[in-house]
Amino acid sequence: MKHLGTWEHRFNKELEMAERARASGNEGMARVCTRRAAGIVIAEYLRLQGLELKTHSAYDYLRYLSLSPDIPSDVKSVVDHFLTRITPDYRLPVEADLIAESRWLRQRLLAE
Repeated sequence: MKHLGTWEHRFNKELEMAERARASGNEGMARVCTRRAAGIVIAEYLRLQGLELKTHSAYDYLRYLSLSPDIPSDVKSVVDHFLTRITPDYRLPVEADLIAESRWLRQRLLAE
């Protein structure tokens, strides 16, 4: 069995929490967990590129990548879903499954 690195373990735990939250009807908490999962992926991606931000905020990582001029358009589109503000009735105003998009982002940025 492959040993899970620290970032992988944290990523998987966030997605497990997101799935539990969604299953119990708490989509808001699911969004919070998926945002943290995406931040973990981006932090590892940047670390591998030789960049380390002086933050632990998933939002800061998402924002940094969203504003990066070298980011491919498909990655930017997905990252922007995590940055989209919810509506007054606590819904995401775009059609997106942030759990699936967290996994896609991991595959896109950190494929082995």
